[in-house]
Amino acid sequence: MSIKKIICWLPRILGIGFVLFLSLFSLDVFPSYSGWELLPALFMHLIPSLLLLFVLLIAWKYELVGTAVFLLFAIYYVWSVGLDRHWSWYASIALPTGLVGVLFLVSWFGKKHGKK
Repeated sequence: MSIKKIICWLPRILGIGFVLFLSLFSLDVFPSYSGWELLPALFMHLIPSLLLLFVLLIAWKYELVGTAVFLLFAIYYVWSVGLDRHWSWYASIALPTGLVGVLFLVSWFGKKHGKK
């Protein structure tokens, strides 16, 4: 497998993995809700994952969209939780999201310079 293919596929695969990881946090609704109350609660917890999945589908073709949204999501997460948390809060959410954003940028540069 060539390095160009790895650079192309790495942000997409890691993006899917991150969306799945983020979706795991929605499982905490099951002990608290039951019946029909469960569906809206589960949907509310899955909104960030669904939004990132939608962006990932767009970024599949337009890497700059993935770069912008994933990097902005990482910055937003740090800003929204504040700077007084343990470093693991940032390492588990903002770091992988920022990494996917940077990898989409690298993929975009690779395609841009590969066409010459």
